[in-house]
Amino acid sequence: MATQSVLVVDDEPDIRELLEITLSRMGLATHAAATLAQARDAVSTVQPNLCLTDMRLPDGNGISLVEYIQREYPQIPVAMITAHGSVETAISALKAGAFDFISKPIELDTLRRLVSTALQLDVDTGRTDRAMDRDLIGSAPSICALRQQIGKLARSQAPVHIHGESGSGKEVVARLIHQHGPRAEGPFVAVNCGAIPPELMESELFGHVRGSFTGASQDKVGLFQAAAAGTLFLDEVADLPLAMQVKLLRAIQEKAVRPVGASAEQPTDVRLLSATHKNLAAEVDAGRFRNDLYYRINVIDVHVPNLRERIDDVPALAKAIVQRICASQGSDAAQLDDSAIDALCGYTFPGNVRELENMLERALALSDGNTVSAGDLQFASSAPGGTQSATRKTPVDAGRSRGWSTAEAYGNLEGYLEDIERTIISDALQECRWNKTATARLLGISFRSLRYRLQKLGLDD
Repeated sequence: MATQSVLVVDDEPDIRELLEITLSRMGLATHAAATLAQARDAVSTVQPNLCLTDMRLPDGNGISLVEYIQREYPQIPVAMITAHGSVETAISALKAGAFDFISKPIELDTLRRLVSTALQLDVDTGRTDRAMDRDLIGSAPSICALRQQIGKLARSQAPVHIHGESGSGKEVVARLIHQHGPRAEGPFVAVNCGAIPPELMESELFGHVRGSFTGASQDKVGLFQAAAAGTLFLDEVADLPLAMQVKLLRAIQEKAVRPVGASAEQPTDVRLLSATHKNLAAEVDAGRFRNDLYYRINVIDVHVPNLRERIDDVPALAKAIVQRICASQGSDAAQLDDSAIDALCGYTFPGNVRELENMLERALALSDGNTVSAGDLQFASSAPGGTQSATRKTPVDAGRSRGWSTAEAYGNLEGYLEDIERTIISDALQECRWNKTATARLLGISFRSLRYRLQKLGLDD
């Protein structure tokens, strides 16, 4: 195997020498550059396995180099060297696409860990893309974009905040970021912040030493330590008490935690991912979430679409879920008949993918044989389409809501009926989030018929 190489970019000869000596002892070849121009030439000539760059350079800044490498050589990870405590610089570098950052004065153990992690990245990004196609099912544009975003984020150590409705698959996204990144061999530790009693939260996250409080009969390893060399996923992070938010912020900034009752901090090496179904920016505005912590965990923002936004993915998703359930139970393969698929595609899924999974697991348990039909499915309301179907306008209501009187209808029946039809179709489109395939199913007409009616009524814009 060819020796891996690292490009060191810094205008201070002492820093370059220190880094080159440390990297050489790790068995790596090194190349050096003192300016932005020299660094660009070296990248194109050498194409190193990793680039370490200072922020301040005589002819520019390190972020310009990060952006250049991201654009021209995206397979090369870049780590930024920042001044101690320069949070804004670190965040800017990560948003620009830096793999990670390290602060001056450089701690050599931290440097070695960063370099080792970066060099574990898979150069074959196409292999990651293919694996993502298998792991995240669906062909909706929002899912295709999400797969691409996960592939990029897996190659970074930037904190990521994942938001979306309950049951939409936020933890699935977090696991994929972990599994396709350089920390895949390390642990993935997930914790629901809303499920931990406030009085135990510090001990759970940071650990405690024996005798630190009543009942602490032995040392306890916290979740930060348990996730060492891996990923820590803080689900429902918006539920953290304000006092705990302060301590979490310090742990992120210092990359160290202090167990309850301990006299010294312990260094940590984790990738931090977080998620919530709440609007975190609104929580900041309401004073329930710290603004400084928000900017630390929300360096990269990921949105997970709800199932209503990709209703056309339901058939493939449902079939995959059924196969997985049967495999996990060791039962014979089952299938969904057309009536079940049609019923699922006409439902709005307020509980998203989690509701679909629960619904199919229940249907498989209740169905006769190995085929699930519409009659085996139990929806949250009396009919597919949810409780909204109970409030849908009748034709008379629709006509009155458009300002028509009975006398006016007698004189212009065609216009009256068209206005009723326009109102009903508009309501159905809104209920299905403007998904025309789902709207046609909801109305009980073909897609071609719906398309004709939309053109006739001027609703096809």
